[in-house]
Amino acid sequence: MIKLLALVFMAIPLIVGCSENEQQTTENEEKEILEVEPNNLRYEVLAGNLEAPWSITKLENTFYLTERRGSIVKVENEKMERQSVEFEKEISTASEAGLLGFVLAPDFLESRQAYAYYTYEDNSGQFNRIITLRLVDNVWREESLLLDKIPSGNYHHGGRLKIGPDEKLYATAGDASESFIAQEHNTLGGKILRMNLDGSIPNDNPIPNSYIFSYGHRNPQGITWSSDGTLYAGEHGNNANDEINRIEVGLNYGWPIIEGHEEQEGLVSPLFTSGDEETWAPSGMDYYKEKLYVAALRGSAVLEFDLERREYREVITGLGRIRDVRIEDDTLYFISNNTDGRGTPQENDDKLYRISLSELD
Repeated sequence: MIKLLALVFMAIPLIVGCSENEQQTTENEEKEILEVEPNNLRYEVLAGNLEAPWSITKLENTFYLTERRGSIVKVENEKMERQSVEFEKEISTASEAGLLGFVLAPDFLESRQAYAYYTYEDNSGQFNRIITLRLVDNVWREESLLLDKIPSGNYHHGGRLKIGPDEKLYATAGDASESFIAQEHNTLGGKILRMNLDGSIPNDNPIPNSYIFSYGHRNPQGITWSSDGTLYAGEHGNNANDEINRIEVGLNYGWPIIEGHEEQEGLVSPLFTSGDEETWAPSGMDYYKEKLYVAALRGSAVLEFDLERREYREVITGLGRIRDVRIEDDTLYFISNNTDGRGTPQENDDKLYRISLSELD
């Protein structure tokens, strides 16, 4: 049960109809402070009525949220603006597909450029691609193609994009529901990929002339780095056996040969696994003070993984499916994902939330 505690900053709502090249702008009618059982945690709702959101990006006080149908929602100063995106290819409406990962270029304030990962369909089939977008007059336009023909299918598109501490662009690619490709070096499916920001292959990638950074992944949807530069990733297991892995360059993470608690020489077993009886469906993740915070879809929670104690717990529940998280200073931002056809939407779902990490202690 959600109990409304306070409504502040009353404002007049403004809605502008939108066509393909127009934007829809809404000013929140009210700013919500919610208390959610069973933990009685207080969450601030920064935006609502999102449509299957997937990724959170933040620059100063402005958020950019991708929606799978192909929109980018800007949230700034209590105002929500749905911006259109012009793609070169027809965006796919397949399950789990669409506009997924998104990250702003380091020089975004000057270049107005960002990187995006989306699923498309054409006469040759269904694939994922990594592109650059440029924001002009509040419309995002596909500008250049960095990587194409990443395998796609009915499920398992991967899709997370992040710029690492080495200033390289990392992407997670699912196995496209064909498990065997995760072990093959001649395909990009079932991998974590790494490239220069111009789309070229870094000279120090483990396989010459290849974007592959690590392989043997089923459907990784989250990556993050610790303060010492260690890369971590989460991925969906087969029904259960979801995993949190420490990623090292060039290593094989086992799928479909091993999963969960299984071990085999030459293959890497996870730091954490949900095991045979539980499912997390981990998605976006971030790091703070030797802990990983992971959005859980099937788990309907934000999970906290303590890297020192090798323990985990649910720190946020009661809000349904959680798709992505972001931590800045001691504040956790996260988005629900109940409007994607697999959840049970609550009033004004989906939402962008904020909570102080001190409340989770």
